[in-house]
Amino acid sequence: MAQNKKMVEAITSRDEDFAKWYTDIVKKAELVDYSNVKGCMVIRPYGYAIWENIQADLDRRFKETGHENVYMPMFIPESLLQKEKDHVEGFAPECAWVTIGGSEKLTERLCVRPTSETLFCEHYAKIINTYRDLPKLYNQWCSVVRWEKTTRPFLRTSEFLWQEGHTMHETEEEAREETLRMLQVYADFYKETLAIPAVVGEKTEKERFAGAQATYTIEPMMHNGVALQGGTSHYFGDGFARAFDITYQGRDNQLHYPHQTSWGVSTRMIGALIMVHSDDDGLVLPPKIAPVQVAVIPIAMHKEGVLDKARELYNQLKQTFRTKLDDSDQSPGWKFAQYEMQGVPIRLELGPKDIEKNQCVLVRRDTREKLFVSLDGIEDAITDLLKKIHDDMYDRALENMHEKTHVATTYDEFIDLSKNNPGFIKAMWCGDSACEDKLKDATGGVKSRCIPFEEEHLADTCVCCGKPAKHMVYWGKQY
Repeated sequence: MAQNKKMVEAITSRDEDFAKWYTDIVKKAELVDYSNVKGCMVIRPYGYAIWENIQADLDRRFKETGHENVYMPMFIPESLLQKEKDHVEGFAPECAWVTIGGSEKLTERLCVRPTSETLFCEHYAKIINTYRDLPKLYNQWCSVVRWEKTTRPFLRTSEFLWQEGHTMHETEEEAREETLRMLQVYADFYKETLAIPAVVGEKTEKERFAGAQATYTIEPMMHNGVALQGGTSHYFGDGFARAFDITYQGRDNQLHYPHQTSWGVSTRMIGALIMVHSDDDGLVLPPKIAPVQVAVIPIAMHKEGVLDKARELYNQLKQTFRTKLDDSDQSPGWKFAQYEMQGVPIRLELGPKDIEKNQCVLVRRDTREKLFVSLDGIEDAITDLLKKIHDDMYDRALENMHEKTHVATTYDEFIDLSKNNPGFIKAMWCGDSACEDKLKDATGGVKSRCIPFEEEHLADTCVCCGKPAKHMVYWGKQY
């Protein structure tokens, strides 16, 4: 296999240099290219195909829960952004501004959207009049711009693709239910489609989204023990509604302010896929979002009947699976390495001896296990194997998360774990953000990830200050 790897391009070992390994994969698997616009990336066809599969799955889930897609402008007038003080202060350092249109200086600066709460609120103020207009369940697929100082493809770029849901409700109870419902949609998607386990819970006050009363989060762990904020869901209360004078006539004939939520995930999920599942030979993709699920490789295709049988099998399988037939003149070894690099879940090899035996060879990308399978009922065999690949990928990621999750009950234990055991640290916390700051400074970046919905009682006192504990928190470094 080492020889075949050289036929494509070798990748830096994950254990040797994790950051270089990640960059090698996004480049050599042809997911992205760098742009001459600082901090921006070109998403290449294979990378975009992964995003399209993610988008299609999530879009179906959103519509099944009653949401409709809309599209808002890219630009936000400065006066509009200023209407919600906490919100604008939270995003001010990351905003990109347009000051000239054509050759004319603009009378008011335009912000290139970092998020769209203010745009949705302006629109909602025009279309919400009575309780009969509620709820408004809207979602938008778009790009946003946040002027990042340090960038890395998919994980943190100045422009990125995402979806942002923005909803309005009659009551606080309905809005809070929506916030948690969409968080669960994300959690299910991560498990059922991306094969990624995650800790799910509420952000501390210090880590809340700007302008939110409550922020909930999906926190998967990467292979190296570093966390990634995988998606968030926010309850805003009626703060934005008051700022934008959004009112409706209630069932009691009185004017009320609606309650608002927002929630979003982005192309950062592709970075998570790479760092959770992939290995030193390239991508390892979960079957449900792989652009190609089965690559058909004819062996000795110059021999009579081999290519014809491979084409017949391809035409049969493409009815059920995303299938590719590689009948190029590259050597089989080169093809094996190429599809390993691209993370294709199943490689199907078919040669003259296989045809004689009415069989083919199925090779799993995740484990490289070879299976000799009859061509009779091949669709069922592939269906079962794709499911097993997904389940095994999830189980391995879950095992890695469990192995790299530790418990600290004292300050010294916390500091020692942060230095010597990469991963999550479970520890009790008093609720004071000063302790969050102290732990982050003392550990070089370990932050609160979330308060899980199912808290454990690990100790009576805060791991930092020794005062009575209020919550158990997951802590960790993040991308």
